[in-house]
Amino acid sequence: MTTLQNASNKRLVSLDAYRGITMFLLVGESAMIYGVFQGLFSEGSIGYSFFNQFTHHPWNGLRFWDLIQPFFMFIVGVAMPFSLNKRLANQGDQKKVTRHILRRCLLLFLFGTGLYCINAGELVFELWNVLTQLSFTILFTYFLIRKPFKYQFAISIGLLVLTELMYRLYDPAAPFIKGENFGSYMDMILMGKISSGGWVAINCIPTAAHTLWGAMCGKLLLSDKTNAIKIKYLVIAGLSGLVLGYGLDWTGITPIIKRICTSSFVLASGGWAILVLAFFFWFIDVKKINKWPFMFTVVGMNSIFIYLFANLLGHRWLTNVVHVFNYGFLEPIGVPEVILALLNGIFTLAIMWYLCYFLYKKKVFFKI
Repeated sequence: MTTLQNASNKRLVSLDAYRGITMFLLVGESAMIYGVFQGLFSEGSIGYSFFNQFTHHPWNGLRFWDLIQPFFMFIVGVAMPFSLNKRLANQGDQKKVTRHILRRCLLLFLFGTGLYCINAGELVFELWNVLTQLSFTILFTYFLIRKPFKYQFAISIGLLVLTELMYRLYDPAAPFIKGENFGSYMDMILMGKISSGGWVAINCIPTAAHTLWGAMCGKLLLSDKTNAIKIKYLVIAGLSGLVLGYGLDWTGITPIIKRICTSSFVLASGGWAILVLAFFFWFIDVKKINKWPFMFTVVGMNSIFIYLFANLLGHRWLTNVVHVFNYGFLEPIGVPEVILALLNGIFTLAIMWYLCYFLYKKKVFFKI
């Protein structure tokens, strides 16, 4: 596999599409459009069950929405060999690149913790945000990105073994009870509080495997191997993750729990992430069916900006602004409430998309 210095300066349209679709889905949640769609169907119907996939599973199980964060963390890893190779070519100084990564991770940490303060309306210290998780996984992956493939893989498996040991040694009889597990115990030490949803801060340890696996896949795609071999390796890795992850859950060894990122969850979600990358790479970069992703690419080009905007303003200020005009004009003429709510979500999502498109056309890209 090529080193970062010798890797060619490539850009994958498939990676842009992957990132863009993931961010578009996240923006859709901020526009509260999935809940509105689910409300159109009666509970127990196929439509209701379909849109229920856009919510997190309450504990043991795996829904589509549980894959979004692993996808995002995996995509960041895939992009790292490309971005670091380009930065090394431009700066030619490893120390400068390291300083950039340290600064970036610090900013991600501050953004992540700052979001909780803004939402709470006061200073709080909470570490459950995806950005705070990324600040650790990116730094961890950066210091391993030049290591041999076997070494990286061994470390990633070690993270999962460590996770198993932490939970099982803390409570051998019932290691994965919501709010009573090792992750919740560590939250009390780190933050003096427990998440009502069961999320834990030490998720950054097992999910570092997602970012590390992404970097390994990125190096594979940068290598001089044939496209057929690249896809073959990706498919084998993805299927292996699914078999191991679901196998651990179905046999009752380790349940799939996204909220504490059990090893089975990391394996299963990582398998899906790799398979999606393999499909996009084959469909977009190999088959050259690459015109359709533009709608999503413009969102992914400003991923950090639109994530912060959506969380700070999207589902609060913007939805209220849209509500004023949407309901103000359409409610008096008799448009049903369910349609008004649906239009509110669609208009909010469209505005946030257009904001990304506007920035793209102006060549304004927010980077850290």
